[in-house]
Amino acid sequence: MRGVSPHKFSQATYDRLQAEHLQMSTIDRVEIARKIQTARELGDLSENGDYHAAKEEQGKQEARIRQLEALLEDAEIVEGGPTDTVAPGVIVSIRYEGDDDVERYLLGSIEEQHDEVEIMSPGSALGKALMGAKVDDVVEFETPTGANLKVTVTAIEPN
Repeated sequence: MRGVSPHKFSQATYDRLQAEHLQMSTIDRVEIARKIQTARELGDLSENGDYHAAKEEQGKQEARIRQLEALLEDAEIVEGGPTDTVAPGVIVSIRYEGDDDVERYLLGSIEEQHDEVEIMSPGSALGKALMGAKVDDVVEFETPTGANLKVTVTAIEPN
């Protein structure tokens, strides 16, 4: 590790990110190189839309590859642990003070891509405040706008 706090992922997300990295850094790189070569063969590059589109696609692809490498380098698998306290990788249900609605969040990276629940970053104001909380705990946190809010933890589930 590079002294950065680890990115915490479920095993399924880690595996998906590794597969995406492998695909992009091998097969996709070759494909984009072919597109660029084909576009170059069309002639004048200054007015060649295919060439510029392929180069832009290549830039986005290389940025994503670097992002994946950084995520995977500092990755930590957080799955199957205890669910009696809020920690990265769990689904937490909360109710805001004065509200009857319960909201469910997966505490983790946006890379988790969970269909059933919203993602909440452990580094967000609410995410930080919830860390270590137990069911029925009331947690207070300050929003980015300076408001103080309270939530009650109503449930903690494994991801």
